[in-house]
Amino acid sequence: MSATLSLENKVAIITGAASGIGRAIANTYLEHGAKVFLVDLPNQNLTSQFDVGENIGCLEKDITDADAPAQIVAGCIEKFGRLHILVNNAGIAIGGEFEDLTDDQMMTIFQVNVNSIFRISQAALPHLKKQERGRIINLGSIMSDMGGPMLSIYGMSKHAVAGLTKGMAVDLGKHQITVNYLQPGSIITALSEPFMDDPEFKAYWENKAPIGRLGDPEEVAYCALFLAADAAQFISGLGLNVDGGAMINF
Repeated sequence: MSATLSLENKVAIITGAASGIGRAIANTYLEHGAKVFLVDLPNQNLTSQFDVGENIGCLEKDITDADAPAQIVAGCIEKFGRLHILVNNAGIAIGGEFEDLTDDQMMTIFQVNVNSIFRISQAALPHLKKQERGRIINLGSIMSDMGGPMLSIYGMSKHAVAGLTKGMAVDLGKHQITVNYLQPGSIITALSEPFMDDPEFKAYWENKAPIGRLGDPEEVAYCALFLAADAAQFISGLGLNVDGGAMINF
């Protein structure tokens, strides 16, 4: 058996694909032979960033809408006829001192960062089960394992991603579906940019990583490629740190 990083003849759904890590994953998957069905909000200019054609389908949709999971999966199947890989990448962060955060902020973060993973994965499952080896890759964070300044609700949501992923891995292994989660550290994206405007916050994360810098979305995308490929077929329930060593620097 030749285990490679090729995604030739594979079809992937990627949420939050218009920018940052999601866009990097989409481009990396395309470069390695996959067909991709990309999802992001209507105001994120998704369709203007990708040449929709034989290998690319796009849907501008809020993933928290009640009908979003069904529309996303149906759109992919209508475009490509099958589904091998689901990348639940979409996420948001709301920062603030714990005492100042609100119920509405907590519910908003959980709807995007956790509930959407649960709902879209369930909708995709019948099609993933048809494949010899299905893949689900969820976006956690190093906040899945730790706490950080001004990010208590965000960290709570990413701990939930870790727990959900591990449970999914146990339940779906019998269908030869692997479920893993990526744990990026501080990555330069539109999501992190407002936090990086604070020099102290930026310096905290630069100094926490022994490599001494922030990460790029492409560095996370290569890990998403590995977990989707045949080379990773015996890896499931893993939280893979992509953080420049930040998690070991206590």
